[in-house]
Amino acid sequence: MTTIEVAKETTRILLVDDEPAILEVLRQALLAEGFEVETAANGIEAVKRAKGQLFDLVLTDMIMPEMDGIQTILELRAVHPGIRIIAMSGGVSSAGGDFLPLARQLGAQTVLRKPFEYAVFMDSVRDALCVAA
Repeated sequence: MTTIEVAKETTRILLVDDEPAILEVLRQALLAEGFEVETAANGIEAVKRAKGQLFDLVLTDMIMPEMDGIQTILELRAVHPGIRIIAMSGGVSSAGGDFLPLARQLGAQTVLRKPFEYAVFMDSVRDALCVAA
């Protein structure tokens, strides 16, 4: 392992999505790859969790009630400026906007448009964390 790689078993990932089925499928995929995973059902919950503990990576949905992904990214960056983020979205906001380009501008390492393939998802996670397969 090089100095920039992170060991999977010590890697803590926060997964944020308001759709329980998606949250569970992605959680199981990450657990199967050996990552330590916590979940949050919305941005407010994610920010609370991030204030109490350090995560190596946050994967967040962009379109969520109460606090959208853009606000979630901004608040997470305020708590942990260097946190790695992957933004995910399957549509456009109620105002008609696509949040993924803005998420990228706010420092998301990767943006994923739902639905995405398992291999693309895992490659994105590994790349963001500098973890070998």
